[in-house]
Amino acid sequence: MTQQFYVSPEQLMKDRADFARKGIGRGRSVVVMACRDGIALVAENPSPSLHKLGEIYDRIAFAAVGKYNEFESLRQAGVRYADVRGYSYAREDVTARGLASVYAQSLGAVFTAESKPFEVELVVAEVGETPAGDHLYRLTFDGSIADETGMVVIGGAADSVVGALRGRWTKDLAFPEAIRAAVVSLQNDGAAGQPAHPLTSAVLEVAVLDREPGTTRGSRRAFRRISATEVDAMLAEGGRA
Repeated sequence: MTQQFYVSPEQLMKDRADFARKGIGRGRSVVVMACRDGIALVAENPSPSLHKLGEIYDRIAFAAVGKYNEFESLRQAGVRYADVRGYSYAREDVTARGLASVYAQSLGAVFTAESKPFEVELVVAEVGETPAGDHLYRLTFDGSIADETGMVVIGGAADSVVGALRGRWTKDLAFPEAIRAAVVSLQNDGAAGQPAHPLTSAVLEVAVLDREPGTTRGSRRAFRRISATEVDAMLAEGGRA
């Protein structure tokens, strides 16, 4: 009769957390920052179709790092949750806080009950009519949730990117300025001591949540992807400054 080895709950949770952190750390960072025009989302992502950034609802966006199949399943579940809640009650009842709470419960349940945790880190962003109404929620693989202020960086060498971004970000930046600051900071997403690696539109995924989409685009949907041509123009403008 075989005897099963005993592993303490503390060691089991630690092993799961270390496993998830390693998986997340292999991905490139994502920057989400609030600014004057709304919320900018910038990721290093060479794939044109496997998106790290996505729309959830009218004024809510989603950003993720880690295993694509895992965070894509969470994004789709979030869209279904938002659609059902908005239809059953009112569109104003769909909030980033409610969505983040649902994600936290799902991630926490997987982390504690399943044999393998999700190797993902998420940001749920909601743009307000004024900067004071912006919300950024960061969710980690174990279901922990944090209400961030101003900016958040997830995945990869996040600490290096945050250090580079802190001196460039202010809440008064326009979208082009915010996107340039994020791209420059993402170039520091590498091993300690290694030089910054240049980034072009070919390896960038950029999106924004417009603060006033009805005025700028005649739509209630705030999420908009920034094309490679627009990104090139923004980066070139920064080079001429």
